Amino acid sequence: MRKLLLQLDSSRHSSVFDQVVAYDGGADEIMSYGGVVPEDVRDLVHGLMFTRAPKHLKSSAVWIGGNNMSQGEQLLAMAVDAMFAPFTVSVMLDSNGSNTTAVAAVVKIEQTLGDVKGKRALVVAGTGPVGQRAAGLLALGGATVMITSRKPEQGEKARRSIGERFQVQVDSLPLSDPSQAAPLLEGVDILLNSGPAGVMMVPQAAWADRGIKVAVDLNAVSPLGIEGVELDDAGVARHGAQVFGAFGVGNFKTKLHKRCIARLFEANNLVLDAETIADIARGMV
Repeated sequence: MRKLLLQLDSSRHSSVFDQVVAYDGGADEIMSYGGVVPEDVRDLVHGLMFTRAPKHLKSSAVWIGGNNMSQGEQLLAMAVDAMFAPFTVSVMLDSNGSNTTAVAAVVKIEQTLGDVKGKRALVVAGTGPVGQRAAGLLALGGATVMITSRKPEQGEKARRSIGERFQVQVDSLPLSDPSQAAPLLEGVDILLNSGPAGVMMVPQAAWADRGIKVAVDLNAVSPLGIEGVELDDAGVARHGAQVFGAFGVGNFKTKLHKRCIARLFEANNLVLDAETIADIARGMV
């Protein structure tokens, strides 16, 4: 039975990156649709569900992507709502790679520390989808989490979104200039930068040899987001901390992405979102 993946992408063009990784992850055929809106989902998913007997539906799966996570969440909700036993297929949400990137970073932090419970974490520029998911997962693990934002109103909005999505409490702090970073890092164990590409958010003097246990920078474009962290760092000891650069996390993220694709075809009742993707990642390490 051929493994069929239905790719529903909220962007105008479906992601070539996601298609390549899906083939490498074990999909035999990918049926790609771009510009998908919520009202499209039901008929597309039903077309996948009703053409195979229930016992064969683990060979059919749905991938939801695009460059907008909030739109992806709507597509996921519609896809899950369109299914009913025994006609169910597994589905995964990873709009813009946000889930797998956030999970890869958090699991590397967990692997380094052993446990994030009771630790203090600062997620710099935590208002985007990667930052919000990383903050939520760290808080679920028992960390005290703070996110930063250039604009207080955006930080407050993100704080509420994280709370509603993960049922956790996080705090929001303003950080409009790198010179303001040092005071925010007092007593922090975990530093994670999810800020925009090519923007230095945290100067080296603000974090180096100041008690940070692990620092992760997800910015892959020079200048990097955390000064003093190198792109290829993968658990390297620098300035008193174990550090990870964008490639150090990205290599694991790609392996995780492929493993999740493979998992979609092992059962017909999986919903892979941040928490379930994190479970898979923890099993890999």
